[in-house]
Amino acid sequence: MRGRRGDRMAINIQEHMAINVCPGPIRPIRQISDYFPRRGPGLEVGGGGFGEAPAHLAPLALAPPAALLGATTPEEGAEVDSYDSDDTTALGSLEFDLLYDQASCTLHCSILRAKGLKPMDFNGLADPYVKLHLLPGACKANKLKTKTQRNTLNPVWNEDLTYSGITVDDITHKVLRISVCDEDKLSHNEFIGEIRVPLRRLKPSQKKHFNICLERQVPLASPSSMSAALRGISCYLKELEQVEQGPGLLEERGRILLSLSYSSRRHGLLVGIVRCAHLAAMDVNGYSDPYVKTYLRPDVDKKSKHKTCVKKKTLNPEFNEEFFYDMELSTLATKTLEVTVWDYDIGKSNDFIGGVSLGPGARGEARKHWSDCLQQPDTALERWHTLTSQLPPAAGALPSA
Repeated sequence: MRGRRGDRMAINIQEHMAINVCPGPIRPIRQISDYFPRRGPGLEVGGGGFGEAPAHLAPLALAPPAALLGATTPEEGAEVDSYDSDDTTALGSLEFDLLYDQASCTLHCSILRAKGLKPMDFNGLADPYVKLHLLPGACKANKLKTKTQRNTLNPVWNEDLTYSGITVDDITHKVLRISVCDEDKLSHNEFIGEIRVPLRRLKPSQKKHFNICLERQVPLASPSSMSAALRGISCYLKELEQVEQGPGLLEERGRILLSLSYSSRRHGLLVGIVRCAHLAAMDVNGYSDPYVKTYLRPDVDKKSKHKTCVKKKTLNPEFNEEFFYDMELSTLATKTLEVTVWDYDIGKSNDFIGGVSLGPGARGEARKHWSDCLQQPDTALERWHTLTSQLPPAAGALPSA
């Protein structure tokens, strides 16, 4: 190699073997010292100072691969490795069906397939699964989950997930959150994207098909007013703050399906404890051991207590038990039925999960269910009721006889 015509340069073997490893044609580098000037004697080239590279031997600019292919170069200040961010990579799309059955108070979610999911693993694939949550509400109590599909970016599930106890009031104000995640057995599962569907978009008994692109996780409200522990266990900070700060609102702890019927032949009230759904988890394993207690207040003789059996390790127990209260219809009109759900614990006091009271002092669906029962004897009426963190005032302020 020559620096100038007629002048032979002394170059070591390492400089002879050096090549430019940028993508594209392999081009030899003329002189390594042009890139890393050495301030030793005898290295003056072209009359310049020590270590100065000649003007006609300016180093080659290390252009990115996109520039070598003729594509436009990124703007100044942009990161070259931004291809793995959500800003420039599609998260994929999810295809699913929703059907609300008003007669049975059920919401049917059919998770069909996803396409073009974002790669999450080192092999350029993912192990995706889908989670469902109803907002607002306890995250563990109403979570439904599909199976995991291994090593694919275009998974097919064809799974049906069902929510029970979804009333017309829920349809008007609740939102279904559908999350797609990547399962990782060695570390925490990774979030890919989500979709939020307001249930008010559904019409009763009409299946609605969706094919929507996934979005990034919706930022939560500022957690400055909450402790670190609460920030760690809360899935939906914004909805939780609305429940805590809203006037007159109680924390939702699940649903219970009750059957009421006044028997004119037996002269008494027949109370059926059918099932519960989406109960709050009270144990460290993420479940509860629920059972139900009923009282008919006021209970002067303390003989109105009834209790179901305990269902182990479940948040959606089925009881199908009935209790009978021997009482005339005129007297029953002044009473209040108190229904509470508890978590059974061995060796310590049981935990209160939630409760509801039905009677003349109740409100909304609870009061309507009670009045319909008294007005329609010999007719079994099944209704879903919301369990709250504390009993409504009707249970404490009982009407006078």
